[in-house]
Amino acid sequence: MRTQVAIVGAGPAGLLLSHLLHRAGIGSVVLETRSREYVEKRVRAGVLEQGTVDTLNEAGVGERMRREGLPHHGIELRYGGRGHRIAFEKLVPGRAITVYGQQEVVKDLIAARLADGGTIRFEVSDVEVHDLTGQEPAITFRTKDGEPQRLTADFIAGCDGFHGITRPSIPEGVLTAYEREYPFAWLGVLARVEPSAEELIYCRSERGFALHSMRSPEISRFYLQVPPDTDIDDWSDERIWDELKARLESVPGFTLATGPILEKGVTPMRSFVVEPMRYGRLYLAGDAAHIVPPTGAKGLNLAVADVRLLTGALTAWFANGDSTLLNAYSDACLRRVWRAQHFSWWMTTLLHVFDSDDAYGRKLQTSYLDYVTSSEAAATTLAENYVGMPYEED
Repeated sequence: MRTQVAIVGAGPAGLLLSHLLHRAGIGSVVLETRSREYVEKRVRAGVLEQGTVDTLNEAGVGERMRREGLPHHGIELRYGGRGHRIAFEKLVPGRAITVYGQQEVVKDLIAARLADGGTIRFEVSDVEVHDLTGQEPAITFRTKDGEPQRLTADFIAGCDGFHGITRPSIPEGVLTAYEREYPFAWLGVLARVEPSAEELIYCRSERGFALHSMRSPEISRFYLQVPPDTDIDDWSDERIWDELKARLESVPGFTLATGPILEKGVTPMRSFVVEPMRYGRLYLAGDAAHIVPPTGAKGLNLAVADVRLLTGALTAWFANGDSTLLNAYSDACLRRVWRAQHFSWWMTTLLHVFDSDDAYGRKLQTSYLDYVTSSEAAATTLAENYVGMPYEED
């Protein structure tokens, strides 16, 4: 087998890259170790920045998002028994977020690629990359039926996430990793219940952080700050609802609606970046190169930003052999990545309880929250980062 760009990973990054390359007349093959059913049901992020929404619309895959997505023009910061709205429509006019699940983006992209005759190989195994510094890198793998295959390409895109095979395939010493582990995790819950608020609520509580989010008018998403070694089996549905109520029902008149819990799990919190985001003819994108704590809702959106840059760079190379943008790819991505890293770290440290005995730290958090909710300049900084900074080429 041969293609122009071999893509490892059928998440949002790999699928969007394949779709954008197709629109530019560039062929690709996507390899994925999981089944189609698995990747289409995998619940992940649900907040799309303005730039991500614009990208999906421009790429012709935004019809269902426009129909079913939930545009939001603000968020609430809740602490000290009060709620404070950060009004995007006032602070960053014309820019907003859209709540639309990552799995829905994946479904839309898979449907579009298959409708265009694209090649996505699900349930492959024994995936390995070869000859990354040569003119014709390759991927060996086994098909769903166990048949060995070799796929050669001009370039390989590593879009296979934090635990994928592409980044570890780069020789030791080439990459520099920057990482921070946080002393807590998130317990995430998907419930069949109408959201109790029209916009997301970020709650700083003495019991720990809580987030009220949603996926549709009938499905809500919640998160609780918990210890990093939390066993999900210790959290019954009743205990989860009791704790969510204890943290979120801190504003007079607010009552949290409850309902059947469909899914629950514990996610560790970490920040991670590798530099550079390329080696030879292997280019990393999305979670394969960087992870952010989900507080700032940046993971999926960073992957889309990476893919936009990589598409432009590959298009220039295939059009006239110009490698300028390919050579600049890593630095261009990392400027946005580090801005998002800082914002995600800032939101995390602002809203989570780090040490129950650290009264000084709690006072600092309250002081800064007071500043953000009373200063238009501070609120604008939060708003413009939350809805997403404009792309450099814009």
